[in-house]
Amino acid sequence: MSAIETKEEGGRKYLSTMAPIMFAFLVMGFVDVVGISTNYVKADFGLSDTVANFLPMMVFIWFLVFSVPSSLLMNRLGRKNTVLLSVGLTGAALIIPVISYSYGAVLLAFALLGIGNTVLQVSLNPLVAHVVKKEKIASFLTLGQFVKAVASFSGPIVAGFAAASLGDWKNMFPIFAAVSVGSGVWLLAAPIRKDESTEATYSFKASFSLLMDGYVALMFLGILAVVGVDVGMNISSPKILMEGSGLSLEKAGLGTSVYFGARTIGTLGGAWILSKIKPQGFLKINMIAAVAVMGLLMFVQQATLAFILIALTGLTMANVFSIIFSSAMQAKPSRMNEISGLMIMGVSGGALLPPVMGVFSDWLGYAGGVAVMLAAAAFLLFLSMRLKDRQI
Repeated sequence: MSAIETKEEGGRKYLSTMAPIMFAFLVMGFVDVVGISTNYVKADFGLSDTVANFLPMMVFIWFLVFSVPSSLLMNRLGRKNTVLLSVGLTGAALIIPVISYSYGAVLLAFALLGIGNTVLQVSLNPLVAHVVKKEKIASFLTLGQFVKAVASFSGPIVAGFAAASLGDWKNMFPIFAAVSVGSGVWLLAAPIRKDESTEATYSFKASFSLLMDGYVALMFLGILAVVGVDVGMNISSPKILMEGSGLSLEKAGLGTSVYFGARTIGTLGGAWILSKIKPQGFLKINMIAAVAVMGLLMFVQQATLAFILIALTGLTMANVFSIIFSSAMQAKPSRMNEISGLMIMGVSGGALLPPVMGVFSDWLGYAGGVAVMLAAAAFLLFLSMRLKDRQI
């Protein structure tokens, strides 16, 4: 066999390995159907806002509860098998509202969906790191975040299609369940070499002791910061536009879409850029820009400029999560599974920033809330300086 044929054969094998792994990020994004589903369920059962808001809580509480246990399970089952388990849980969760549609059944479905998504987020990122070259991990994790974002955007579109063309919005669930099953079958057939994660097992205490490592703790705080900014921008973008630029709520509500739209575009571009340059340099550039943009956002009063700054904020934050996550996993390669669990647990802690923003907003207006996010961006800039000593 010639060198060219050998290279082509290797390329096909690599593609047959990576394609099903990246497709699994699509399943990861299915958790966001809880957003559009909550509105439909609230209308179907005449629920109050208080009762309806238990639905998203049923999804995201499991990031805190099951992240570390998922990493310990991954040590026993292996990364590929744990991803397969999570995809199966996701498919089962999505079929429950079709079998039985009641408020209790929806709560059960979304709880199972949250558990499945937690296990998937903990296990899929280390599986990527197991397959790709070390210097490409951040790039592929960023590409995965783009694929996940595509699925997140598809939820309302598929729900609308199901309601208009298939007779009932709930018919979106079998569609997503079928995709989940297909993802699992494709991944099962993928030629992924066996990982050695099953050869070592650790306790809860040993897993949490990783936070005693200063670098791991810094990455954990970085996850808190970047998720906090994401949640904060989701909540405060309309407020910034209403108070700063005098827009109505209807027009100001577009600010959230602008932020996440720009963030999605940023992940696609970032996946390519991170395949060319070192992640720590890219993160530093983004954080310098983020600090400058948020500083301007505190004082802007012109609507068009405010929308531009919100979009730029989305672009600067698009790749931060992936870079920090990849750096954390590579800090201790032999403990990658447990570190992944800790980082995903940090996602739940992102809810800590918005209450602090609320306090400062009550005190200083919308600029106070932006100032809290600016402080988080400044911390991420400091974190980017620390990455220079790590080969990621």
